[in-house]
Amino acid sequence: MTIIQKKICLLGDFGVGKTSLVQRFVEGRFDDKYLSTVGVKISRKTLKRSYGEMNMMVWDLAGSNGFEASGASYMQGAAGALIVCDLTRRDTLIAFENYARQVRTINPGIQLAFVCNKADLTHTRDISDIDLLTVLAKLGEKFFFLTSAKTGEQVEDAFSHLADILEKGM
Repeated sequence: MTIIQKKICLLGDFGVGKTSLVQRFVEGRFDDKYLSTVGVKISRKTLKRSYGEMNMMVWDLAGSNGFEASGASYMQGAAGALIVCDLTRRDTLIAFENYARQVRTINPGIQLAFVCNKADLTHTRDISDIDLLTVLAKLGEKFFFLTSAKTGEQVEDAFSHLADILEKGM
């Protein structure tokens, strides 16, 4: 059986739900207590694939207003990243675009998946699908996931999509 390991980073501003997405994906649970990530937390999940297994080493980076020197160093060796925004906070959409541009500058071969979290909070949603498509078009992308770490909606799909595009590059 073939086993491959891929480093995956989650990027986005403070409070967009990166840690909650990782918890939902890796542990299948949600905790509504907010705990800000300090530095980086690394989790692992093994996905069954047609050739064997993919070990996803998921690096949950602390949110910020862009990359500092340490954030850039975390991106070294990453095969993929999930760029995350919060559908209830319009300002995170600007950061969403900036993270994608910065990570591609640091690591040009990286594969990206775009995640718009907190889809369950429909009554406070502040970013439309049109807004998302407009930003993604600037980045040469078309596809995004509307996720909810709370309900689990499309969380597994987003990570599986990233695994799929990583395999195409192998």
